[in-house]
Amino acid sequence: MRVLSNADVEQVLTPAECMSALETAYVELAQGKGANRPRNHTYFPVEDERHPGFRFRFKSQEGGTVGSGVWALRITSDIAGVETLANGVQRRRLIPAAPGGRYVGLVTLYSLTTLEPLAILHDSVIQKMRVGATSALGIRELAPTGVPVAGMFGSGWQAEAHLECLLMVRPEIEEVRVYSPTPANREKFAATWSERTGKRIVAVDEPRGAVEGCRIVTCATAAMDPCFDGAWLEPGSHVTAITSPDGTATRRELDDATFDEADRIVVLSREQVHHDKQFDILGPVERGRMGWDDIHELGDLLTGARPGRTRDGETTIFANNTGMGLQFAAVCARALALAEERGLGHEVPTDWFLEETSP
Repeated sequence: MRVLSNADVEQVLTPAECMSALETAYVELAQGKGANRPRNHTYFPVEDERHPGFRFRFKSQEGGTVGSGVWALRITSDIAGVETLANGVQRRRLIPAAPGGRYVGLVTLYSLTTLEPLAILHDSVIQKMRVGATSALGIRELAPTGVPVAGMFGSGWQAEAHLECLLMVRPEIEEVRVYSPTPANREKFAATWSERTGKRIVAVDEPRGAVEGCRIVTCATAAMDPCFDGAWLEPGSHVTAITSPDGTATRRELDDATFDEADRIVVLSREQVHHDKQFDILGPVERGRMGWDDIHELGDLLTGARPGRTRDGETTIFANNTGMGLQFAAVCARALALAEERGLGHEVPTDWFLEETSP
């Protein structure tokens, strides 16, 4: 069995590889060749003494696809909570409480044919890449083309992946206007990514600056409250969000006005909407703006069962509304194959994990 660190994964997994693996997985899921268990968060009444209100949280998700040949179980063992920034903005935060000021996030892959565990991978690099790549697939299918200016909320780990993947599927974008609540962070992000991409990445001082004049708007944050006022959106815009209520926290990135203005809403998982009681996505249904059957999954678009963008003036939302174990099966299987080709990682005896009596 092979053990791969984040550094190993970074050497082999590109955004293009990640996007390719995920597109195949979503198509397989829509065709009945994949399976996924809804993500689950369990909080436990053990707090970190250094961070009052931050509690132990165990998160798990699992899934697999025929094409990947594996079943994946992804877990995180966290100390999680909400912090308030100097300007009063709240955001979710995970505390590096493991030895050495580190985190615990692991993906285990199991063979669908021989049953044995094949690999254990750190989850962090894969985590950010699979979210950014999934959002980019939604943008590719739903966003208007020929848009020169886009808006971005966030200047951290997820925003990096989203910007890189956004420019892969919409290379015609010339300028991205970035807002995050901490000025130093957004300015550093803009300077760094202007140099890396050769595009104009511009830090803006107000949320409105990342919406008005931007027909593609991406939210890639750890926000607890909506990032902007939906009344600012131009008709015919496309909006991406990666944060919705998760069953234990009622955080969201988009307000009711944004959802109510949408002509079409696409989600990653309809099952997760009900599992987590994602009231932001269900709002337009409950308010009579559209029916539940009008909300489709990304896989429906990728298989051609449902159309992508149908007209220029259509306002669309892609709610990248959950993490899926199926994603980790597809992406980790690809990363494992590439790492094996290069001899990366550490090998441990598989026999250590096999038993002679029935479970």
